Amino acid sequence: MSFLASFFGRKTSAPVARDRLQILLAHERAGEGQSELIATLQEEILEVIKRHISVDQDKVQIKMDRGTGVSMLEIDIEVPETRPAVKTA
Repeated sequence: MSFLASFFGRKTSAPVARDRLQILLAHERAGEGQSELIATLQEEILEVIKRHISVDQDKVQIKMDRGTGVSMLEIDIEVPETRPAVKTA
């Protein structure tokens, strides 16, 4: 039995734990870049909206949800009421 174990090169627990830690760290580092991307998107979206309508900063609600494999950015903006122009004949 020991001959087969040495033939297939069974790893000890230390290298396996190190490999798992490296994978975990790489995954966390990848997530950090996404949070910066989400923050940038949030700022740019608000800038574009402010170019077209006047928005009260107190009326803006931003929510960020992270799921498995998916991040969702939800922006709720209370748009001021505009009155339609009355056509005169």
